[in-house]
Amino acid sequence: MQQHDSLIGPVPARVVEVARSTLTAFDGRVADFNVAAWLHLPGMTDLPVSLMVVYMDGSQRREVAVDHGRLNPKGKILLSGVARLPFKQKIEQMQVRLRSAVPIMGLLVEELFVQAVELAEPANRQVRA
Repeated sequence: MQQHDSLIGPVPARVVEVARSTLTAFDGRVADFNVAAWLHLPGMTDLPVSLMVVYMDGSQRREVAVDHGRLNPKGKILLSGVARLPFKQKIEQMQVRLRSAVPIMGLLVEELFVQAVELAEPANRQVRA
């Protein structure tokens, strides 16, 4: 089955650079990002879609699934979740993409939100309860 990816939007490097990363036993380092996209695909209904984060780790292209859902009868959907991005070198060229089984014609991005779950600077670090 062929998959079709549509660009929702690039993530500015400054968003990636302030993210706190942690060392893991298996994947090297990981950084977590809150991701939400409000999308409108006019003329399409009930289509299953996936919200993906695609990025470069050195010369390796990586991708992480964030959320899955179906378009409502008006062709709209909110997809959101936490993207846990493993990396060995550095997260670069981060993009949020929409994956579907059919080509998307006319994707309207009503809103895209990407934020580091935890910031690297100790002064701005939030305490978790």
